[in-house]
Amino acid sequence: MTINKKVLYLVLTLLTGITASAQQRTAPGLKDGVGIEEIVAGMSLEEKARLVTGTGMRFGGNGPVIGDADGRVPGAAGNTFSIARLGIPGTVMADGPGGIRMEPFRRKDSTRSWYATAWPVSTLLASSWDTALLRKVGIAFGNEVKEYGIDIILAPGMNIQRDPLCGRNFEYYSEDPLISGNMAAAMIRGLQLNGTGVSVKHFAANNQETNRNNVDVVMSERALREIYLKGFEIAVKQSGPLTIMSSYNKLNGHYTSENLELLTTILRDEWKFTGIVMTDWFGGKDPVAQMKAGNDLLMPGTPQQVQKIIDAVNSGTLDIGILDRNVRRILTVIRQLPSFMSYSYSNKPDLAAHAALERAAAAESMVLLKNERKILPLKVKQVALFGNASYDPIIGGTGSGATNAAYTVSLPQGLLQAGYTVDEGLKKMYLEWIDRQKAGKPKPRLILGPVKMLAEPGLSLEQITTSADNNQAAIITIGRNAGEGADRKKEGDFYLDEQETTLLKNISAAFHAKGKPVIVILNIGGVIGTADWRDMADAILLAWQPGQEAGNAIADVLSGKTTPSGKLATTFPLKYEDSPASRNFPGMPADNPRKVIYEEDIYVGYRYYHTFGVKPAYAFGHGLSYTSFRYEKLSLSSSGFKDSLQVTLTITNTGTTTGREVVQLYLAAPAKKIDKPAIELKAFAKTALLQPGRSETIRFTLHLKDISSFDTSRQAWMAEEGSYTVKVGAASDDIRQTAVFQLPKELTGEKVHPVLLPQEKIQQLSNRK
Repeated sequence: MTINKKVLYLVLTLLTGITASAQQRTAPGLKDGVGIEEIVAGMSLEEKARLVTGTGMRFGGNGPVIGDADGRVPGAAGNTFSIARLGIPGTVMADGPGGIRMEPFRRKDSTRSWYATAWPVSTLLASSWDTALLRKVGIAFGNEVKEYGIDIILAPGMNIQRDPLCGRNFEYYSEDPLISGNMAAAMIRGLQLNGTGVSVKHFAANNQETNRNNVDVVMSERALREIYLKGFEIAVKQSGPLTIMSSYNKLNGHYTSENLELLTTILRDEWKFTGIVMTDWFGGKDPVAQMKAGNDLLMPGTPQQVQKIIDAVNSGTLDIGILDRNVRRILTVIRQLPSFMSYSYSNKPDLAAHAALERAAAAESMVLLKNERKILPLKVKQVALFGNASYDPIIGGTGSGATNAAYTVSLPQGLLQAGYTVDEGLKKMYLEWIDRQKAGKPKPRLILGPVKMLAEPGLSLEQITTSADNNQAAIITIGRNAGEGADRKKEGDFYLDEQETTLLKNISAAFHAKGKPVIVILNIGGVIGTADWRDMADAILLAWQPGQEAGNAIADVLSGKTTPSGKLATTFPLKYEDSPASRNFPGMPADNPRKVIYEEDIYVGYRYYHTFGVKPAYAFGHGLSYTSFRYEKLSLSSSGFKDSLQVTLTITNTGTTTGREVVQLYLAAPAKKIDKPAIELKAFAKTALLQPGRSETIRFTLHLKDISSFDTSRQAWMAEEGSYTVKVGAASDDIRQTAVFQLPKELTGEKVHPVLLPQEKIQQLSNRK
């Protein structure tokens, strides 16, 4: 969300608006069991126009507050309009993907708090490749949503991680739509089991923050269908989200919130979505066009929007039937939510139990990128901790994806509880350094725009040498943060800055000279460069942004309490320029792009690296373990594909440590008529916790849609005849077993509407010879 320049005017105008929520009940209404059609028929035009817009904003202690108009949940993002006489309650919406964003204290009362769990960021959770874990987190997360009096959580975020520099990548799951869709679906199912709703965002192609409110995203139909809509499609069909949030940007020339083809033809007609579409906060320009497109609810709502809708109906430029349709959809969803049920929320969710789950989920999802000589799990006990983020961990990103956590566990705290001892002199120096930098800088309520990281202290060679003398291992934490309203930069963000590089080089030299190991922890929200420094480290643990139990979760992995089983859901390139989107991210002109053309087309992430032979630093699906696994007995149910195909194989723990393995199934398809990536992820599974020597049989089923590509000439999904190779492995570059099946003749699957066509020719990247 964002606050535009009209905030003060909108607030003043709002104060003069009608207050239907205060009207007395004069007749039976929605809460009395009256049917929705009868309610709609009994509403005035003004009430209808108010219901399809939010309740605007109010003044809080620190200035204008978006949403939160009825004050039930201070810090919430917005409310729907209530009409007491018709028994229509207002509902409460709150951010965001990493946990509930609301005020932790109310009415200046410091004796009681309303803290929520800060969960691991979505990119970390996706690295678990474990849909059961996501569902479990969703259930706990949804319990907090319900018990804090909230109806709809504005999550999950599930845009594709198209480019490493997108500021909100931490809110999104993956560069791959299959991972994104399945992870989101599992999270949604868990959240909505509580009777609360979600708002899946941002629909669609909101893959950058730079000029997000105006940039026109230009892409082919195939890229749209196969990459940028596919995850949303999976989530809608598998989990039935109650609401979807349209994005800020334009898509092939039109604002998404004003796009009938996107919001009605695809979302409702093709995918059969039945819930509400709401705008992102202040998204779009034309409320009448939004109503016509099927964007049912305008958030946070302004009096001007209300008046424009009323005027359009009165002038005949907006059919009252369209407005009634949108009202019916909103009432249908409201009737399913806790506020309508008059749920007596406790304000006391089990935060201790949720913190334990948060810790376990974070540890389970972390990715061990490197582990030379099996340095980890860490056997020595006296360690030197370097890096600001060791002592002041970054638990999540900024903006609407941030959460007010009751506490944050630092790495020294976590290591101490795990039986390690940290260098007290270094600890004292870092804490004083961090305090000095933060002095006089109050914590902002909501950071929108670039994030300024604390500078690392300059350590002398003498200080580092002394640390190497007095400690048995060095742990260096590299921290990065970003968020809503700005994208990241290459220098000093994707790449280490000069001070970080010097620090790492000097620590590595000093500790290695004494035969002592160096471990790097990556406490980051988005992909960074590693190729120019990774040889200095013996082990690298990718912790991403692990939520409030950060230090405990990292210590669980370092100590071996948890065997790492996370795998990369996004590729780490050797250098930024290797990213296929880097050639046109964030569009032109670069300082204020009005248009961004997706010339890489379907070749996003690993699809590009594998197809064009570009070696990454760490491949999609990569992740090490403290144990080892054997893949064997791969078999197909048939040598030819008919309606479906079953794939089975056996995974055996051949090491000495209990652990879990992520099994990835890729497909190499014939490319006679249309371009195809070298491989594409088609299925995945995670084993149970296997004791040494124990095995598990994994089963996958491939359907026609799984082996098909989108053919724009036919407006249909199509599988070409020929040989298909099933590739099963531990990573996209670590295939362990293969098998081949034949498709004797071409098969045409689902046909779709010819919509969202690009208005200009795109120079698409192609693998055609």
